[in-house]
Amino acid sequence: SGFAPATQHVLGKSEVAPSKLNMKLKHAYESLLSFFRPVTCRRKDEQTLIPCHVGEGLNTTECLENKCCPSKSIHELQCYMPFKDNLQLTFRLLVLVAGGFFILGCLPFCCCAFLQR
Repeated sequence: SGFAPATQHVLGKSEVAPSKLNMKLKHAYESLLSFFRPVTCRRKDEQTLIPCHVGEGLNTTECLENKCCPSKSIHELQCYMPFKDNLQLTFRLLVLVAGGFFILGCLPFCCCAFLQR
Protein backbone atom coordinates (compact mmCIF):
# COMPACT_ATOMS: atom_id res chain seq x y z
CA SER A 1 0.00 0.00 0.00
CA GLY A 2 2.97 2.34 0.62
CA PHE A 3 4.33 1.66 -2.87
CA ALA A 4 1.17 2.56 -4.85
CA PRO A 5 1.02 6.29 -3.97
CA ALA A 6 4.71 6.74 -4.87
CA THR A 7 4.10 5.22 -8.30
CA GLN A 8 1.10 7.45 -8.83
CA HIS A 9 3.17 10.47 -7.81
CA VAL A 10 5.88 9.65 -10.39
CA LEU A 11 3.30 9.13 -13.11
CA GLY A 12 1.73 12.46 -12.27
CA LYS A 13 5.05 14.24 -12.72
CA SER A 14 5.77 12.50 -16.03
CA GLU A 15 2.37 13.54 -17.34
CA VAL A 16 2.97 17.21 -16.49
CA ALA A 17 6.22 17.57 -18.46
CA PRO A 18 4.83 16.80 -21.95
CA SER A 19 1.88 19.16 -21.42
CA LYS A 20 4.27 22.03 -20.56
CA LEU A 21 6.26 21.26 -23.71
CA ASN A 22 3.07 21.20 -25.76
CA MET A 23 2.04 24.55 -24.30
CA LYS A 24 5.43 26.08 -25.18
CA LEU A 25 5.24 24.71 -28.72
CA LYS A 26 1.67 25.92 -29.09
CA HIS A 27 2.66 29.40 -27.86
CA ALA A 28 5.63 29.51 -30.28
CA TYR A 29 3.41 28.40 -33.16
CA GLU A 30 0.79 31.03 -32.31
CA SER A 31 3.47 33.73 -32.13
CA LEU A 32 4.88 32.74 -35.50
CA LEU A 33 1.41 32.58 -37.01
CA SER A 34 0.46 35.98 -35.62
CA PHE A 35 3.65 37.45 -37.11
CA PHE A 36 2.74 36.30 -40.61
CA ARG A 37 -1.00 36.93 -40.23
CA PRO A 38 -1.33 40.36 -38.64
CA VAL A 39 -4.83 41.59 -37.87
CA THR A 40 -6.31 44.95 -37.03
CA CYS A 41 -9.54 46.32 -35.65
CA ARG A 42 -9.41 49.36 -37.96
CA ARG A 43 -12.25 48.97 -40.42
CA LYS A 44 -12.55 50.41 -43.88
CA ASP A 45 -15.96 51.46 -45.18
CA GLU A 46 -16.43 48.53 -47.56
CA GLN A 47 -15.60 45.81 -45.01
CA THR A 48 -18.48 43.96 -43.38
CA LEU A 49 -18.43 43.03 -39.72
CA ILE A 50 -18.39 39.33 -38.86
CA PRO A 51 -19.57 38.40 -35.37
CA CYS A 52 -16.93 37.03 -33.06
CA HIS A 53 -16.93 33.23 -32.78
CA VAL A 54 -17.22 33.32 -28.96
CA GLY A 55 -20.71 34.77 -28.96
CA GLU A 56 -22.65 37.98 -28.81
CA GLY A 57 -23.32 40.33 -25.95
CA LEU A 58 -19.76 40.35 -24.64
CA ASN A 59 -18.38 43.39 -22.90
CA THR A 60 -15.17 45.08 -24.07
CA THR A 61 -12.87 43.13 -21.74
CA GLU A 62 -14.29 39.73 -22.69
CA CYS A 63 -14.12 40.69 -26.34
CA LEU A 64 -10.42 41.62 -26.13
CA GLU A 65 -9.56 38.50 -24.11
CA ASN A 66 -10.96 36.38 -26.95
CA LYS A 67 -8.85 38.26 -29.54
CA CYS A 68 -11.84 40.04 -31.00
CA CYS A 69 -12.57 43.72 -31.62
CA PRO A 70 -15.02 45.68 -29.47
CA SER A 71 -17.31 48.05 -31.35
CA LYS A 72 -17.69 51.69 -30.37
CA SER A 73 -21.06 52.08 -32.05
CA ILE A 74 -24.31 50.90 -30.51
CA HIS A 75 -25.92 50.15 -33.90
CA GLU A 76 -23.19 47.68 -34.95
CA LEU A 77 -22.11 44.33 -33.54
CA GLN A 78 -20.65 44.64 -30.06
CA CYS A 79 -17.83 42.18 -30.72
CA TYR A 80 -16.53 41.33 -34.19
CA MET A 81 -13.68 39.46 -35.85
CA PRO A 82 -10.53 41.46 -36.67
CA PHE A 83 -9.53 42.14 -40.27
CA LYS A 84 -6.36 41.09 -42.10
CA ASP A 85 -3.78 43.88 -42.07
CA ASN A 86 -2.02 43.59 -45.43
CA LEU A 87 -0.07 46.81 -44.91
CA GLN A 88 1.43 45.51 -41.66
CA LEU A 89 2.25 42.17 -43.33
CA THR A 90 4.03 43.98 -46.17
CA PHE A 91 6.05 46.03 -43.69
CA ARG A 92 7.02 42.96 -41.63
CA LEU A 93 8.12 41.01 -44.71
CA LEU A 94 10.08 44.00 -45.99
CA VAL A 95 11.97 44.33 -42.69
CA LEU A 96 12.57 40.56 -42.58
CA VAL A 97 13.96 40.47 -46.15
CA ALA A 98 16.06 43.62 -45.58
CA GLY A 99 17.51 42.08 -42.42
CA GLY A 100 18.34 38.90 -44.32
CA PHE A 101 20.10 40.82 -47.07
CA PHE A 102 22.00 42.84 -44.46
CA ILE A 103 23.22 39.65 -42.77
CA LEU A 104 24.18 38.12 -46.12
CA GLY A 105 26.00 41.34 -47.03
CA CYS A 106 28.00 41.33 -43.79
CA LEU A 107 28.82 37.63 -43.99
CA PRO A 108 31.74 37.93 -46.47
CA PHE A 109 33.38 40.67 -44.37
CA CYS A 110 33.04 38.58 -41.22
CA CYS A 111 34.47 35.51 -42.95
CA CYS A 112 37.43 37.50 -44.33
CA ALA A 113 38.16 39.00 -40.93
CA PHE A 114 37.95 35.57 -39.29
CA LEU A 115 40.19 33.91 -41.89
CA GLN A 116 42.84 36.64 -41.68
CA ARG A 117 43.41 35.85 -38.02
